[in-house]
Amino acid sequence: MALDPAKRHELHWSHKEKSVARAAFDAALARETSAIRKEIEAVLQRSKAPNAVWEILERLSRRQREVERKYDYRYSVLIGVFARLLYEGWIAESDLAGLGAEKLQFIQRSAETVKELDALPPAN
Repeated sequence: MALDPAKRHELHWSHKEKSVARAAFDAALARETSAIRKEIEAVLQRSKAPNAVWEILERLSRRQREVERKYDYRYSVLIGVFARLLYEGWIAESDLAGLGAEKLQFIQRSAETVKELDALPPAN
């Protein structure tokens, strides 16, 4: 069956799929925020300079913006969110077990697209 990318915004989410999606979303967010915490703790351990607190503030603010842009739990965009999270390693396909085959295919293909786009050189 061919996948129509336009259909991914119109997918129906069953009650079970919504539960699976919420659990995967929350787990990914917890993993990423835990990684951010470890990153900040490492910066604190490495630097004894008083102005390191401002570097940390700047880094935390940047990471907060990234997380807020990435983690969008609207069903109309959740396929793309999961694709990015899968590509970045914050979720595994096993976290998505219980989603319909069509949704999993959309997520897998979209993750490949994210990978290809991230490999492109930055636009000037």
